[in-house]
Amino acid sequence: MGNRLSKIATRTGDGGTTGLGDGSRTDKDSVRIIAIGDVDELNSHLGLLLCEDMPDDMRDELVTIQHDLFDLGGELCIPGYQMIKEAHVERLDALLAKYNATLPALTEFILPAGSRAASQAHICRTVCRRAERSIVTLGKAETIHEHPRQYVNRLSDLLFVLARVLNRHAGGSDVLWQHERKRG
Repeated sequence: MGNRLSKIATRTGDGGTTGLGDGSRTDKDSVRIIAIGDVDELNSHLGLLLCEDMPDDMRDELVTIQHDLFDLGGELCIPGYQMIKEAHVERLDALLAKYNATLPALTEFILPAGSRAASQAHICRTVCRRAERSIVTLGKAETIHEHPRQYVNRLSDLLFVLARVLNRHAGGSDVLWQHERKRG
């Protein structure tokens, strides 16, 4: 593959539009660009999560997910193109089963807290939920494939589970919401 970008500052977006992968242009605040931006932000937060201590297999799986998210951005960037397929969703389902099997059942709500790695995984989860909402909104305005929506839905669940695993990896446990605590 040759160089795709010969320069970064093209000035073609100065008027408030940006180019899509098919050569067309769209407004920088279009629902498609918002979805692409939310997926990109999620990928950046995953990069930050990868700076933390975690099991090697989890690290490898998150790097694979980063590549998937880059592909998802590519799919969103080219109307009608498909890169995320059912196999991607099934891989996340398998990871959910793998990591859920290591955890005790939830009996209370948990707070997005604990170790730094777990807290960053929760940030990734909430950004993933926003990306999912953006993809749903895009799907209402334009025709898109179903797998991107399914992928981010599973991914947000996986990130919740990984946060719990990361708290245990750091020697802690879930931080429980205390509904009976003294208020105010």
